[in-house]
Amino acid sequence: MRHTGPKVKLSRRLGVNVFENEKGARALEKRPYPPGMHGTRRTGRPSDYALQLREKQKLRFAYGLHERQFRNLYEEAQRHEGVTGHNLLRFLELRLDNVVFRAGWARTRPQARQFVSHGLLLLNGRRVTIPSIRLRAGDEVTLGGTADSMIVIRHNLDTLDVIVPAWLEAGADRRQVRVVAEPIREQIQVPANEMMVVELYSR
Repeated sequence: MRHTGPKVKLSRRLGVNVFENEKGARALEKRPYPPGMHGTRRTGRPSDYALQLREKQKLRFAYGLHERQFRNLYEEAQRHEGVTGHNLLRFLELRLDNVVFRAGWARTRPQARQFVSHGLLLLNGRRVTIPSIRLRAGDEVTLGGTADSMIVIRHNLDTLDVIVPAWLEAGADRRQVRVVAEPIREQIQVPANEMMVVELYSR
């Protein structure tokens, strides 16, 4: 199931700012150890399985997928030509909610998912409400209707220090972004090792 509990606690447990937000970054800087009364006293090297599982959880929680969704996406990545781990990351990055997040319209991916679900975005001129839609090269996403004047979106655009990745092209007024090419591994910044995810599912 999708995580609905404390995000900071989950980030501390996984050891990275999995939601890529300011609160998580501050918490890990202040308390860089797992939560709980024994967080600072845990010793011993985790097993290979535990390390692989942790990397999978980092990706799954970062992009907000249910376990079954994530497994299905992995199996599709495995069927495609190329490196399975790279395919998986590319599919995750091309999700509509992630593109909204990468464009700087939303502070977090959960917020981006909410914007899409509420019908605030247009994909190639048509209103969409499905966050998991996978975009392709040439697709254009636009802030629809009055979305670009919403206080929360304007605040995000004015305050978030977002560098739009090279595989996206933002319009001059920042009301639209276009997928210029599918992302390659070097263009995807995620706090996880995708090859350990492949090792986990290959057991």
